[in-house]
Parts: sequence; structure tokens; C-alpha cells
Amino acid sequence: MAEPQWLNEDELRAWYAFVAAGSLVNRRLDQQLKDDVGITHLQYEILVRLNAAKDREMRMSGLADALINSKSGLTYQITQLEKAGLVTRRSCPSDVRAVYAVLTDAGRSMLERAAPGHVALVRKLVIDVLTPQQLATLADGLGEVAERMQENADKAPPRTTYP
Repeated sequence: MAEPQWLNEDELRAWYAFVAAGSLVNRRLDQQLKDDVGITHLQYEILVRLNAAKDREMRMSGLADALINSKSGLTYQITQLEKAGLVTRRSCPSDVRAVYAVLTDAGRSMLERAAPGHVALVRKLVIDVLTPQQLATLADGLGEVAERMQENADKAPPRTTYP
């Protein structure tokens, strides 16, 4: 087995900054949304994706992929949003296996109430802290990471279930 290629000082600094910033930003966004409107950051992202979709609905499997979330994890979140009246589910008449998540009017209203505070905090925590050049570099670099991860996910063998 080959010796690992250990991270040098600059690489470690970048890695630690990425991990810390990601965790801290996510924690703050989650707390702000819970305090302001009573939903989690992931639930907010679900509402955002549904609001942007045609007819404010998405197939659950496509929504899970878009959010980079497991189907079971998404099902749990949709159940919570459904209990709150923010989302409904509908089956697909042409494919009995397909289930769609649909944003309700109450969900859209929730999103309209949540968005201003959320965007203000995103600006405060990330956007306004960085120069335009730093933002472009961050977007380019993390875009490359995400693209590579997606390519590798597409090549991975399918998940197996226990018999």
C-alpha cells in the first residue's frame, strides 16, 4: 500500500478553514431559520427548490438528488413539512412508483417570510466578508469539487440493500 500524500501546511490551512466555515455557517443558518420561522435550513432548501420548480412540484427522487440528500432523509423532511401544511405529496398517474412533493400556498408564504432574514444572514456571514475576486475563486473552486464529487457518484456502484 502506498504511503499517503499528507497535506502540507497551506493545504491543511485550507482544509481546516473549509470544514470550520462550512459547519459554522450551516449551524448559524439553521438556528436563524428555526428562531425566525420554525424550520431547518434543509427544510428551507426544500421549499426553495419546490418554489423554483415547474408547477411548484418535484419528483421526490429528483428533489433528493438536487439537495444531495438520501431518499429516506428527504422522506422524513417532507413528512415534517407536510404535517406543518407547507408541502403535500401526490402520486403520479403514469408511474405508480413516482411520488411528487408539492409546495402549498402556506409553504410559499413561509418561504416569503423566511427568505429576507436568510438572505441577510448569508450576506453577513459569507458574501459581504469576501471580495468579488475571493467570491469568484470560492465559487470556481467549490464548483470543481462538487462537479468531481457528482462525477464520482455517477460512477459508483449502486447501493445495495440487505437481503
